[in-house]
Amino acid sequence: MVRSDARQNRARILAAAREAFAEDGGTSMNQVAQRAGVGAGTLYRNFPTREALVLAVYQAEVDRITGRVADLLAAAPPLEALRDWTLDLVEAMRRKHGLGEALSPGAHQAVTEQTYGPVIAAITELLDAGKREGVIRADADPGDFLQLTGALWRAATEPEDRAPRMLALILDGLRPQR
Repeated sequence: MVRSDARQNRARILAAAREAFAEDGGTSMNQVAQRAGVGAGTLYRNFPTREALVLAVYQAEVDRITGRVADLLAAAPPLEALRDWTLDLVEAMRRKHGLGEALSPGAHQAVTEQTYGPVIAAITELLDAGKREGVIRADADPGDFLQLTGALWRAATEPEDRAPRMLALILDGLRPQR
């Protein structure tokens, strides 16, 4: 069983690393330890390599996003829940871009493969809720939706973020044809 202070240290390290890597993909392990307020030994006990830390940050972000689906569906109609979830995913993908610079190509491929299933499952749950309510067309496919929304994180953000407008077009295409 992990002690509560060890869990807190790990959480602080992950939070500090997420922020640091989003700002600069070249952030060192020592900079992360300083930012988290822990010693190098504590950092390396939790994450023996820089790549292990980056992978853990990315996995925690995917877990956070995929874990929001039930709450979003409980609080909003399916299309609104899907919109909110997708915008959160877009922001995470924008942050991931900085994390990607910190990963080797092999690790980048591995984390993409590892997280694809949970992301598709989350999209499936959101689409299925909309299909049950008749607000999303029956042939809407989670893989197609993910591929379409993959362009959103690359959308221009200046002078305004174009992702919400582009997502509105995608969501309009999900509505049943009358």
